[in-house]
Amino acid sequence: MKTTESPAPLPAQSGAPVTKADAPVDRPPRARREGRVLNVFSHGVLVLWAVMVVLPLVWAVMTSFKDDASIFGSPWALPDRLHFDNWARAWTDANMSDYFLNTVLVVGGSLIGTLVLGSMAAYVLARFDFPGNRFIYYLFVGGMSFPIMLALVPLFYVVNNMGLLNTIHGLILVYIAYSLPFTVFFLTAFFRTLPTSVAEAAFVDGASHTRTFFQIMLPMAKPGLISVGIFNFLGQWNQYMLPTVLNTDPDKKVLTQGLVQLAVSQGYKGDWSGLFAGLVMAMLPVLGAYIVFQRQVVQGLTAGALK
Repeated sequence: MKTTESPAPLPAQSGAPVTKADAPVDRPPRARREGRVLNVFSHGVLVLWAVMVVLPLVWAVMTSFKDDASIFGSPWALPDRLHFDNWARAWTDANMSDYFLNTVLVVGGSLIGTLVLGSMAAYVLARFDFPGNRFIYYLFVGGMSFPIMLALVPLFYVVNNMGLLNTIHGLILVYIAYSLPFTVFFLTAFFRTLPTSVAEAAFVDGASHTRTFFQIMLPMAKPGLISVGIFNFLGQWNQYMLPTVLNTDPDKKVLTQGLVQLAVSQGYKGDWSGLFAGLVMAMLPVLGAYIVFQRQVVQGLTAGALK
């Protein structure tokens, strides 16, 4: 009597059969315990770091709505009421409005100039081979390691001889030169990861180098531009040394100089509530920019590392 064997069960999915590599791996109990311990440790470090960063910010915002007596009497307690006059006093009496406007003009102009010039230089260094390419690239890299404190005295005389001392546009040019090395270094690595086939197709269609860069390659580099733009914005907004040396005109001081002026001009009568209000004013634009563009910053950093 002839017996027939039942057919083997088919895999659940239509396609390649399930291999040993696709099967779930049963980790030993010791490895699972070590993984849980490492996970708890890493999350604990992140929570501790978040508390160390967020707690001072929350305390500064809370203190900006207190009066001076509450700041010293109960520094960790909530304000009895919201003293919005602290913000009004810092904005008008301490001239924070003028400092804020000057900072927006300087940082806005320097940020646009840095991104435009830096992206153009990085694109040429990343996509074209010519004599001296690596030498120019390493000059920009070397500029990142040059301390700005060593250049303050000659920079002062150079800016003074050019007639740009105590001017907004002079400070913009210095900020651009200060931020270009890191911008070129960052964007050069990013442009190298972009596909060359898109640019070659544009050249075949008759597009010039300028049109290919501004209409095709630059939009593709948007994540990298946003990332390096955020880093430059943080550094330029919080810059204090350069404007202190190159900008001594009281009417053209930036926000960091205004905060120092607000702190030292009080003498023995300290307006601590107004000082904290001005501090929060200077902090909110930076914090808001990072919160809005945090996803683009992460995308730009990861995209530049993958080919």
